[in-house]
Amino acid sequence: MPALTQVASDPGYLEHLAENRYFDRTFQVEAAKVLPGEFYVTTTNMVIVTVLGSCVAACLRDRERGVGGMNHFMLPDNTDDLLSSSGRYGVYAMEMLVNQLLKIGARRNNLEAKVFGGARVLASMSQSYVGERNSEFVLNYLKKENISLVAQDLLDIYPRKVYFFPTTGRVLVKKLVRVHNDTLVRRERDYEARLKRDKVSGDVELFG
Repeated sequence: MPALTQVASDPGYLEHLAENRYFDRTFQVEAAKVLPGEFYVTTTNMVIVTVLGSCVAACLRDRERGVGGMNHFMLPDNTDDLLSSSGRYGVYAMEMLVNQLLKIGARRNNLEAKVFGGARVLASMSQSYVGERNSEFVLNYLKKENISLVAQDLLDIYPRKVYFFPTTGRVLVKKLVRVHNDTLVRRERDYEARLKRDKVSGDVELFG
């Protein structure tokens, strides 16, 4: 795939290209791990992996060309509606992914989506229903942008591990019912803190 550099120059924009690459011995392919605030796009036969709690991941692909990608994002925790900075942040997260897909050859009218996450796993977020808000946002965004939604696994109380194979569109989802590792919770709390600290300004201009 073409080399991509960090595209989020404004410090208020946290999304950036995932850099964690490894060889997945289970599937015998190259893999990219996407953490909160990251995305990854590819034209090659590989797997993109993430672990979700309250965050949402959108897996997008061009169903004709077989290029695709995944993001991993959360709306800032505030009480504003989807036209607020919270909604603008979500739009940025989605359009960052779409924009990068268009740059590597996807066509917007060929895009299809599978979305995952939005579980209620963080006690500190239980009153603000962050998972529900993330889930509602991504579904509304796809509907508004006329991107076909072909699969979803949202809400619930369990974290999920998601494996996305962009060239075929295959997704494997494992609900982590017996997770005792606090790494996921710590990552999402750190991400939540960054969202509260940073502000979104400006708009995204889509490529092509």
